[in-house]
Amino acid sequence: MSSWPAAWVPIVAGVAFVASGVVAWRSSPRRPIGPLLVVEGLLWTLHQFPPPVPRELLALTAGAWPALLAHLVMAFPTGRLPDGASRLVAGLGYLCVAAMGLRHLAGPPVREAIAGAGTLMLVVVGGAVIALQAARLRRSSTARRRALLPVLAAAVVATALFVVWKPVAVALAAGTSLVGAAGQPAVDAGAPALALSVQVALAAIPLAFLWSLLRRRIDRGGVAGLVVRLSKEPRSATLQAALAETLHDPTLRVGYWVPESGGYLDVGGELVREGPGQAVTRVDGDGPLAVLTHDPALLEDPDLIEAACAAVSLALENERLTAELRARLRQLAESRAQVVRAAEAERRRLERDLHDGVQQRLLSIPLTLSLAEAALSSGAERTRPLIAEARNIALTTLGEVRALAQGIHPPILTERGLAGAVHELAAVAPVPVTISSDVPGDLPAEIETTAYYVVAEALSNLAKHAAAGRAEVRIGRADGLLTVEVRDDGRGGADPERGSGLRGLADRVETNGGSLRVHSPPGRGTWIEARLPCA
Repeated sequence: MSSWPAAWVPIVAGVAFVASGVVAWRSSPRRPIGPLLVVEGLLWTLHQFPPPVPRELLALTAGAWPALLAHLVMAFPTGRLPDGASRLVAGLGYLCVAAMGLRHLAGPPVREAIAGAGTLMLVVVGGAVIALQAARLRRSSTARRRALLPVLAAAVVATALFVVWKPVAVALAAGTSLVGAAGQPAVDAGAPALALSVQVALAAIPLAFLWSLLRRRIDRGGVAGLVVRLSKEPRSATLQAALAETLHDPTLRVGYWVPESGGYLDVGGELVREGPGQAVTRVDGDGPLAVLTHDPALLEDPDLIEAACAAVSLALENERLTAELRARLRQLAESRAQVVRAAEAERRRLERDLHDGVQQRLLSIPLTLSLAEAALSSGAERTRPLIAEARNIALTTLGEVRALAQGIHPPILTERGLAGAVHELAAVAPVPVTISSDVPGDLPAEIETTAYYVVAEALSNLAKHAAAGRAEVRIGRADGLLTVEVRDDGRGGADPERGSGLRGLADRVETNGGSLRVHSPPGRGTWIEARLPCA
């Protein structure tokens, strides 16, 4: 090597491989990528500056650097080969190195044949590495492509140059008999410029590894800028956009824990679920706080996600409260719309019942009394039946009015209170019902009525659908909330979305500022819980 680049580039490449391996080893001690980089640097250095050892031994050790480099490129960034195709290509590379090293034990004709076949196989392995990495980049997500691109671009360029240089170097070495100490063609065997370009490209690979590791540290340092940005623009849209920008993942979504929904909602009140090809990271404070759905590539740098989540935990708590408020407002709007529709339907039902029943009977009373008045001159015998008929019509009408009134407000609540009304419901239930109640006497009327209907609807469903053997009702008050629970051991499978009774009951509960939960796994009974404010 006559010029200074030819003398220094191999040294720089070896040092860069070892340095990047040490950094990767310290950053991720459980991943094999660090040790692989260190070994590659040592093998490359031994290949460029061979010690005085038998060439067969040197060919089997230092000569393995191309196969190990292919392994490294395909296994980046974890150090583990991702699929069967990569493992097959890596295995062919190591097999080729072994054959090239052992050829020195054979005679000259066999040695030349093995050398030609080995060179061809190295070219095939190099082409396969290029094809696999191009396909890998094409199907990668934005976040993963950002992590892979520097290393894979340098590796593809170096591999392509190596594939071109290797047969040229072998041919020139065969024509000039220039053979290195390790049995490999000398670097300057008739093609110094091409050989130097190969070495420069190979030196760029560990430098790309170092840049990839350095960029991770830069990304973590960018978390401080995220805190400053959020302090200036504390808006929900800014929070999700800032997290997506900091983590370099445009698919990232943020969901906030809303206890009433039993899940994580975004700021629009929509449920956030793990989508295809996505990973989930939970953010917890004193309890569940938020969840991030993001590219699985981010899991390769958990410290970055942890730092970002810690930095925005306060903003996440604020946005969680905002998401909860918006979800409740949306539920309230839906409940009010349901109540308006139900009230209109009930008004029409009452109007129809009054028109078709009570009104007609009330109209018949004055007609009957008019007939009785006209019959007075004919004697009491004709008047008495007419008066009796008017009295019967009045009594019947009174019964119908009472029946209509019971549909508006259960009279048993007025007479016996919530506890007595619940015992009355349990008495007529088709299965034994255990009641545990601690009901205060100062409940608001609308809360008391809603609690009564929760129990009534649950026991009615039990009789119609549950096929249960027993049931349990619990009513209690704590922390300004009245809790009503109804459990049974029936067949389960109740779904508020499929039944108008439970859906209407949920609307009634939410209209009064409460929440209704239904847990009904098939074959395991049904549990209905209503929480109503009664402070």
